[in-house]
Amino acid sequence: MAKYSTGGVGGDASGVCELCGADGRSLETATVAGAELEVCGECARHGEDDGGDDDRERERRQKAARNAARMDDARTVDTDFEEGTDYEDDPLPYLATGYDETAAAARQDAGLQLDELAAELDVDEDDLVAVEQGRAARANVGGSVIEALEERLDVDLVEE
Repeated sequence: MAKYSTGGVGGDASGVCELCGADGRSLETATVAGAELEVCGECARHGEDDGGDDDRERERRQKAARNAARMDDARTVDTDFEEGTDYEDDPLPYLATGYDETAAAARQDAGLQLDELAAELDVDEDDLVAVEQGRAARANVGGSVIEALEERLDVDLVEE
């Protein structure tokens, strides 16, 4: 029987876990995501606890888990930002409309691949990709990268 079956359809479900599909194991009935399934001992731990917890306790645990996830997300964002460009030392200027297309066309006209240009300018290739995709600000590309591109490709990417 296939994984995530609700049992009883298409044959005998004895000995086959309805969650993971393991065959020949001892099964027990467990409620998983609202469905009552015949599952092996390993999968039974994923079932809902019928041990008499009241609704308030369950809500409290769910809220605590959501809050912990939010805290993890906030730490990840802060860490990513701290490791990114230092805008005080390398601010991104106001970019001209269509800067992405201008940069891509100028690089192609110069006959350069992204990796070649990145190596020549000694910048991260991902920064050049972000510029050519119009997401320089979101990707924390520094102003020095824009300046180097303007100089090497003889284009204006900054709004006057």
